[in-house]
Amino acid sequence: MTHLQEGAAAPVFTATDQSGNTVSLADLKGKKVVLYFYPKDDTPGCTAEACNLRDNYELLGVKGYVVIGVSPDSEKSHRKFADKFQLPFTLLADQNNAIANAYGVWGEKKFMGKTYMGIHRTTFLIDQNGMIEKVITKVDTKNHTEQII
Repeated sequence: MTHLQEGAAAPVFTATDQSGNTVSLADLKGKKVVLYFYPKDDTPGCTAEACNLRDNYELLGVKGYVVIGVSPDSEKSHRKFADKFQLPFTLLADQNNAIANAYGVWGEKKFMGKTYMGIHRTTFLIDQNGMIEKVITKVDTKNHTEQII
């Protein structure tokens, strides 16, 4: 789905997280980033993915990664999701789909015979210089950390 390729510059973004803080990719220059896009807070696949990243958060930190989740949900929804599952990482509210569009992960989906617009679950590994190191389009929600590492 995404048009972005490994080796391309990661689109810069600024958004608010589950605590109302402003987060910008530009502020993370010099750090490696796991930027993962997911469809909806507190749904089975998205919860499995978030909990896998939570359970391996320390390992990802040792590898030098900052973890950021992005979905169209609100700050309030993200706060409830993060609190319910003790998620230690940032969740960005992308209610106007600006970040998803910049990364090419917002588009047409089909489920049970219905067509609708939504997030295509995708993860981007961004290096210290803001370049896309890896794009994971076939996310294994229960073993996502293994795919990243």
